[in-house]
Amino acid sequence: MIRVQVPATSANLGSGFDSLGIALTLQNQVWMEESDSLEISSKDEVPIPTDESNLIYWAAGRLYELCGRRLPGMKIIQQNDIPMARGLGSSSACIVAGLLGANRLLGSPLSQQELINLAAKIEGHPDNTTPAISGGLVASAIEGERVYSVSVPVAENIRFVLFIPPFELKTEKARAILPAQYSREDAVYNLSRSALMTATLFSGKTENLRVAVQDRLHQPHRSGLIPHLDQVFRLSYELGSLGTYISGAGPTIIALADVADTGNFTQYALRHLEEKGITGWRLEIHQANATGAQIAFD
Repeated sequence: MIRVQVPATSANLGSGFDSLGIALTLQNQVWMEESDSLEISSKDEVPIPTDESNLIYWAAGRLYELCGRRLPGMKIIQQNDIPMARGLGSSSACIVAGLLGANRLLGSPLSQQELINLAAKIEGHPDNTTPAISGGLVASAIEGERVYSVSVPVAENIRFVLFIPPFELKTEKARAILPAQYSREDAVYNLSRSALMTATLFSGKTENLRVAVQDRLHQPHRSGLIPHLDQVFRLSYELGSLGTYISGAGPTIIALADVADTGNFTQYALRHLEEKGITGWRLEIHQANATGAQIAFD
């Protein structure tokens, strides 16, 4: 049985709508092996589909079909540490686990680039699936059916403080609220800041981050879908955030912080939220995951 470890991902990073993404040290684990029947179970209490609609099994089946093989069944065991429908790439992690696991079981017929292309085609955009495979901070663009991407490391002093709310927000709903067209001014505004974000996270020049997270394409439209967003943003800056943004489509909010300031968040953040009547939120602090998805044998 093989074990696939796939990191959570945070897309957009504020200004890099559908183009920037980063892998985090939070991760799911999936155990897989071929079988004559379908057997899917979970190591935790997270409810998952146990039939052919399971996204890991479905993605694995796509790769088998692409390689001209029929997948009769599979034994899959999931450990789901990435919270679902929270803007942290849980569906992308399932797609990547299914594709990478199936590729290894078939003897690795597809290259990493081919897996990146296929994952983005299934997901519809590359900003989560590509960093889940490559690791690091990834800038991606699609031309035809190929993903062109570059993965770079993130400065060691930067941490990602995750404010995870007790409610879900489906990506479809968060996308449906976006306008069909944008002004040239808004496009230039975001282009300049997404370029600044990439260079800043790589270089560690953290004084740029408060400007680099600014966005006019998606966050202003989605903010009304996330209760208490303004209070969480305000609190994060009071505690020393270098820049705060909605992770992916939301509803998780991420504050970028210097490692020396993360103690402020662990000591005060949740208590201050609860004092304002904002309960049920979780706080996690992670680094960038430099390696991406990994496969081992158990």
